[in-house]
Order: sequence, then structure tokens, then C-alpha cells
Amino acid sequence: WMSQLPEKLWDIPLYNLALPGSHDTMTYCLDKNSAVSGNESKLVKLLNKCIPCIVHPIIMKWSTTQVLTVTEQLEAGVRYLDFRIAHKANDPSMNLYFVHMVYTTVTVQDILWEVLRWLETHPQEVVILACRNFDGLTKRFHCHLTACIKEIFQCKLCPRNVSMSSSPPFLFKNDMLLRRQWNLTVLSVELWDNSRDTTVIHSLLVLLMCHLLIFVSEKFFVAGINVTENLRYILVHPFGSLKKMTLQSLPCLKIWIKQQYPGPKKDCINIIAGDFIGNDDFVKDVIELNRKI
Repeated sequence: WMSQLPEKLWDIPLYNLALPGSHDTMTYCLDKNSAVSGNESKLVKLLNKCIPCIVHPIIMKWSTTQVLTVTEQLEAGVRYLDFRIAHKANDPSMNLYFVHMVYTTVTVQDILWEVLRWLETHPQEVVILACRNFDGLTKRFHCHLTACIKEIFQCKLCPRNVSMSSSPPFLFKNDMLLRRQWNLTVLSVELWDNSRDTTVIHSLLVLLMCHLLIFVSEKFFVAGINVTENLRYILVHPFGSLKKMTLQSLPCLKIWIKQQYPGPKKDCINIIAGDFIGNDDFVKDVIELNRKI
């Protein structure tokens, strides 16, 4: 879809466009047999150790935020990928995985190659990689991750000295953006909802707009419109799931998205990241915002 943007948008920086993203991109392939992440609370680890047959399925239901693969998400129009990277405790190998309470079945390196293959068949698209969390990563593993990214993407990586306001070559260069490598400031606000009451979601959306107003312009800004939960809520709703809670919130979030405007002003939207991409018109609605420019 980026290659089909009107010519008048070619000179607009990426942080002034509306870009659809996926929150916790890699949770579609969480490992059912995985240990709980080292960063989780002692209570979660204890419960999972004592009654794994009950607790582990609940963890899986509340950890999964996506059902489409990376390639399917990119094909759907997602241009911002949220990678939560980790190294498994007591793993002697250099393998890195993705994590959201539990680890994934696939390695980071395999997914980076998958993204590269997609980019090579879509030379006029731009993908932003947000690499974060870094659970269990020492300096050695950080260097290993950086080396893998450089080796895999090579000239497709956006260099440090590229202006964010470059004309067509930047937007259609098929570049990858890595925050840690390029020193990009990416501000993020996520919505937390522990209630099914839509009035709570409305309040959270108002709070998000307040954050948009106070942040400086000329930076990437990620509005995470994902509703989520805390441990107490999960324990009270053992038969619920994150997907069920998210689907109930979609009509309200859809209205909010359609009211947004991309552009250079401080109250304008940039990246909007959501859960369960493909379950509604989320990607289409975000892309359509660019017609308002």
C-alpha cells in the first residue's frame, strides 16, 4: 500500500504518516511447552510449577495477541513489528527467541530472514522493527543480535545519517529501522483495561490523546490500542481470554481510529499498533487516515 500512496505524500516523513502495526507481533507461535519467562512474577512461576496443567493453558490464552504469521501480517498491511526479544535462562546456545510470558517456538534469526524474504518481493515498502525487552540479554547477546540484523538485512538497513524528511528514495527504499542502531526516539503509550465497561475504554482513549498532546513532534510515536490485563484479572476470569476481551473492544477502538489525523502537529497520530490483526478492518482504517493529509 505504501507504493500506492499519492505522489504528494512521497516527501512526507514516516513519522507524519499513519502506519498500522501489530502489538506483540510474535505471539502467534508461543511454545505450549515453554517455561515461563524469567521476568514474570514469583507467583506466576509458582502456580505454573505447582499446577501446570491448569495454569499453563490460562497463560497461553492471555499471552496470545496475534494469530497471523509475520508474513501474513505484512501482507495485510502491517508496517510496524513489535519484537519482544529474549534469551532463555540456562540455554547454552546463542539462540534468541521472542517472549510474552512464555517463549516462542521460532528463533529471532529465522523471523528476520522471513521479513527479508518479504521485503525482497516488495521493494517499494518500508518496515519498522521495534526490538525491545531484551529479557536475559547480556552485552554479548546484544552484540550477537546486532550482528545478525546487519548480516541479514545489509544495505536494506536505514543508515544513521538518513534524514527523516528525505524524498521518495527514503520512503520507497525498502529500508528497515532499528531503534537501537539508529538512535530513534520512539515514544509509546499503551491502553490498559481490566474491565469490560466501554466507559473505561473511552477514558483510556482520552488519556491517550493527552499523551499525544504533550509529546514533541518529529519523532516516531506508537499508540498501542491494545487492551490488556493484570494477574488479578486473569485469576478472577480463568475461562476468559485476551482475544475475547479484545474483540469486545474493537467497535469502540474503531470509532477512535477513524477520528484521528496523521501529520506534523503534536496531536496527530503516527503508528497505531493493535492486537489480533485480521479480525476487523483495523489495518484498512489506519491506512485510510493518510487520505486526510
